[in-house]
Amino acid sequence: MTTTETFLLALSLILGLPWLIWRVGRTDTYVPLVVIQIGLGVVMGPGIFGAIAPTVHAALFPQPVMAALNGIAWWAVMLFVWIAGVELDVAQAWRSRRDSWITAALALIAPLIMGSFAAWFIVQRPGWIGGHGAHWQAALGIGMACAVTALPILVLFMDRLTILRQPLGQRVLRYASLDDIALWSVLAIILLDWGRLERQLAFVLIFPLAAWALRRIMTRLGGQDRLYVAILCVALLGFAADWAGLHFMVGAFLAGAIMDRDWFDQKSFDLLRDHLLMTIMPVFFLSTGLRTQWTLGGAEVFAVAAILLVASVCGKMAGVAVAGRWLGWKRGEASLIGWLLQTKALIMIIFANILLDRDIISSGMFTALLLMALASTALTIPMVRSRIGMAALTPTIDPEKSE
Repeated sequence: MTTTETFLLALSLILGLPWLIWRVGRTDTYVPLVVIQIGLGVVMGPGIFGAIAPTVHAALFPQPVMAALNGIAWWAVMLFVWIAGVELDVAQAWRSRRDSWITAALALIAPLIMGSFAAWFIVQRPGWIGGHGAHWQAALGIGMACAVTALPILVLFMDRLTILRQPLGQRVLRYASLDDIALWSVLAIILLDWGRLERQLAFVLIFPLAAWALRRIMTRLGGQDRLYVAILCVALLGFAADWAGLHFMVGAFLAGAIMDRDWFDQKSFDLLRDHLLMTIMPVFFLSTGLRTQWTLGGAEVFAVAAILLVASVCGKMAGVAVAGRWLGWKRGEASLIGWLLQTKALIMIIFANILLDRDIISSGMFTALLLMALASTALTIPMVRSRIGMAALTPTIDPEKSE
């Protein structure tokens, strides 16, 4: 077959096989489509399918095809990260600052500490740290991966659970949004490159001026023009951030964070997100799975994934429980919010991809983090469904009035 034919065949499998499993198996109530897409990517990767049928795997995913798939995956995830940035509502978080800041801080710090502590001991053993990563970088990066919440996937889950537009759903979005800001800030520290320090300083100094100018321009535009300029900014800021050594994902997130949510029509924006998930995000999910490696041994990778999953779940639930007691939430609310914030699939995988690209973690650790993200995200919907009851549907304490 030609490269084009092989590419289209691979693309057909990427788009069709996960959907078929999801639809025929009717797994949506307990395993969302995104989890199946990532999981199938792991199965089709070199560690499983490549080991069982190396000739077929090599024929289906040759280097030119992988290069084309990676290009699509880069752009898909940049747009999705941009959407996550636009979803931030810093103004609302400030109005409800006591509830928002206390909860977001505890929900982030507790799993970060537990995850970093576990990671510190894991990376002392050979094979878990990348060739260009210091121990503190790897431990902090892995700890942050345990603490992160995937805002775009959280939005989809809460929409499916019919709580997105309710007061509880909006509160959870504020907590996740603030933690997203912390995630990208910590990533910038981890990726600090002394060899490109001048470029990074230039980016930090020029970015506020560029953001101010962009906001002035955007307020004078309307309709499709505003969306076109916004997407152009994703590419330009992604380029600028990568040139500075911060990674193009940081630029994509900042491109969204400096934009106001009400600049875009709610219905059209939701459709854009849904269409991205349907058309090109599956390429990112599967290409991510294709990067998994089992060179350290399957049992060892699964053991590390399990340790990190325990640190992530226990840390998140403990942090939110302390916040609930501090702020006087009603019974059961902390458990529900804690499980909602446990959603990890997309943003954590992006974060882990960046750590792998920068050679801070090894491919074995990347695989362990991917498995942890899959397990954590797969647990979210069934655990939330079992707790949602009246906690999501009855009035709660108004954080703004409680201040």
